[in-house]
Amino acid sequence: MKILVTFALENEFAPWRERRGFRAEPRSKPEIAGGEVAGLKIESPETYSAEISGARVEVVLTGAGPNPAASAISQAIQATPDRINFCISSGLAGALRPQYRIGQVLAAREVRSGSIESAQRGDTAQSSEALLSFASECGATPVEKFHTAGCVIGKAAEKKYLGESADAVEMESYVILSEARRRGVPAIAVRSISDSADEDLPFDMTGIFTQEGRISMPLVLAQVAKHPQSISAVMKLGQSAKTAATELAEFLDRYVEKLAAAGADLEGKAVSANP
Repeated sequence: MKILVTFALENEFAPWRERRGFRAEPRSKPEIAGGEVAGLKIESPETYSAEISGARVEVVLTGAGPNPAASAISQAIQATPDRINFCISSGLAGALRPQYRIGQVLAAREVRSGSIESAQRGDTAQSSEALLSFASECGATPVEKFHTAGCVIGKAAEKKYLGESADAVEMESYVILSEARRRGVPAIAVRSISDSADEDLPFDMTGIFTQEGRISMPLVLAQVAKHPQSISAVMKLGQSAKTAATELAEFLDRYVEKLAAAGADLEGKAVSANP
């Protein structure tokens, strides 16, 4: 059995990587495997692997944002020599409703794409109901909807507005679930909360990412220099992200072991419910 798990960034993956001893896989040359999204050349994504309860688990770091994620998931599915049985879009997310705490793991029934202005009208991608049921059994909180945004949603007022129709906001799950469904792979969106609905982020976090969706330390330092009063808030956000990633790692351990044990029976249920 092969299970594909995606994270946007290394810090989201780090606790699980350490816990399970994931090994880095060789990266293909960009001119051979690289994709092109919105006119940008994207090199092949970072990929890691481990065996968990007899299943081969491959982790792909997609980069933050819809465009890098679209390229990474397409390459990951195309490059695999064996069929992928399940796909888990995971990582961190911002809460859109006050009842969700830092570190709480949510599993969404569906994921919506779009800008804040089109929040009520965006396209949607569905999680597998069979995978959602298993996620609930493993301790995730089932929710109706994630919103996949094209930029970081950092203002409490924006979160409140999106919270009228979604539970959490992130930047990759819609394109990952859409591509998985197109390829006939049962998939689910799972996220751990790293910032609460009523808090503003220290500054515009969209400005700290490269075009490939990676965090740039020079860009981070430039933002901090512009907003020196944000240092304590940045440190608090970093600690919250670490807590969320640790809780996510503990959930994924339970969840992947359960998926591996269920094997073909669960896959049959997931595929039959994935028209």
